[in-house]
Amino acid sequence: MTAPYSLLVLPGDGIGPEVMAEVVKVIDWFQANRGMSFDVSHDLVGGSAYDKHGVPLADETMAKAQQVDAVLLGAVGGPKYDDLDFSLKPERGLLRLRKEMDLFANLRPAQCFDALADFSSLKREVVTGLDILIVRELTSGIYFGEPRGIHDDNNTPENEGGRVGINTQRYTSGEIRRVARSAFELAKRRGNRVCSMEKANVMESGILWREEVQWVHDNEYPDVELSHMYADNGAMQLVRNPRQFDVIVTDNLFGDLLSDAAAMLTGSLGMLPSASLGAPMENGRPKALYEPVHGSAPDIAGQGKANPIACILSFAMALRYSFDQGDAAAELERAVEKVLADGARTADLMGPGGGTPVSTSEMGDRIVAALSTRT
Repeated sequence: MTAPYSLLVLPGDGIGPEVMAEVVKVIDWFQANRGMSFDVSHDLVGGSAYDKHGVPLADETMAKAQQVDAVLLGAVGGPKYDDLDFSLKPERGLLRLRKEMDLFANLRPAQCFDALADFSSLKREVVTGLDILIVRELTSGIYFGEPRGIHDDNNTPENEGGRVGINTQRYTSGEIRRVARSAFELAKRRGNRVCSMEKANVMESGILWREEVQWVHDNEYPDVELSHMYADNGAMQLVRNPRQFDVIVTDNLFGDLLSDAAAMLTGSLGMLPSASLGAPMENGRPKALYEPVHGSAPDIAGQGKANPIACILSFAMALRYSFDQGDAAAELERAVEKVLADGARTADLMGPGGGTPVSTSEMGDRIVAALSTRT
């Protein structure tokens, strides 16, 4: 039995508790069958936290998040909270976690399981076997740069409306180098290739990005293959020939756009996990938050229609990146692939080729059963 891995589970709102319940089944299976021990605590985030505490994330919960090996989050939000002040909206709880844990590297895998290749917006032959990872810088760039805002601008004659909107793209060498290191480290576990994307042809911040990523490569990771690409060309290449990529590293804005584009290559948001990683803690593990890409989907909450696979695969990412259990992560991913190949389908996956309709809990049970067949 390994020393316990500490894990804070934050189911959140909407379908969050339903999909997280299936992850707990998987955690229990690994404890019972693979000699792992998890010290799991549960708490509230988002609307559920507001309902109890009057804030989307209590200080006590934030303190727990800083102390554990990893945080696993379901989803936040819902129309019930639309009229709250901006500072109290459920999403502010998630943003506080990212900010105070300083989670600067957002990992968005785009993997297309063969059984779902026909769900992609691209042809099967383009996406079959797709397995890429986008590393997005998460704490700087144009979303955070100053100055910003909407201001009066009555001194410019051609400005008929009298206002100007300003956002500033700003990066430091240190911010670029640390996310580049994350990308190179991840590439060493995969295909050993990194493509860095920016707009160095028209943006000074893009020039700095390219130069600093190149510096990290030349001085620290010369054994990893590095290429550079303008981000607009990168978007075109993602829909032209996505399998040419292994790891893509890019800034906050372009990462936001490119990762969402890559998401549609796989066919369903219900299949997409993510991780947000920060600096190593004293035990060598990174600060880490794992969550599915999908939202809280309040319209189907409580109906057993939600797809738990994205949340389960987020736990697989935790096994790989926080707990150094890569073999266990691969085992879980193979179990998901087997269940899909056998035709199990939650509501979002019913489409080309049919399949066997299953509920949220039935999908979780089938994945656990697939794990058990490999003991």
